[in-house]
Amino acid sequence: MSVLADDYPEVADSDLVRNCQQGNKTSFRLLYQRYHHKVRATLYKLCGSEVLDDLQQEVFLKVWKSLPQLRNPKYFSTWLYRICWNVAYDQGSSKKRELQRHQANINQTKQSLEYSLAKSSNNHQELLKLHYQELVARGLQHLSLDHRAVIVLHDLEDLPQQEIAEILSIPLGTVKSRLFKARKNLRQFLELEGISL
Repeated sequence: MSVLADDYPEVADSDLVRNCQQGNKTSFRLLYQRYHHKVRATLYKLCGSEVLDDLQQEVFLKVWKSLPQLRNPKYFSTWLYRICWNVAYDQGSSKKRELQRHQANINQTKQSLEYSLAKSSNNHQELLKLHYQELVARGLQHLSLDHRAVIVLHDLEDLPQQEIAEILSIPLGTVKSRLFKARKNLRQFLELEGISL
């Protein structure tokens, strides 16, 4: 019988981290189950889908190897997002790969739209939703990685600005200014695509 994170909702992350630091693999499995969807979603929004599995695996491998050095288990989620950001940043440093991911996202969205059209041409709301998701995904790709990270972590992952500052190792004021500029640029992109906000 497998152990699921939902079976242990009362166990705090900090307790699981301490257990992991003592070599307990079951506790690490529970942490993974709690956070793998959020990590995957964040990486997808930052990097696209082309190497998503590899990036997610890299994040959790780094987490496992670095857990013994985590001094304050209370801040596990902030520390995890920092590792996630570092992996995404390293991945984004190659412009060629970024362009390939962008093209892959566009192709995947086109395929989704074509599939939806073929499957049910009268499901207008679903098509609109896919269209808006595709536009937002394209808009995010037009932002710099620094601006994309702030808007993904704040607006899409609902993290507080102070935690984002800690994750990205930047001042709170920088988070606020990047968030303002990212939203403005995304709004301009959407307006150029015919979406009025």
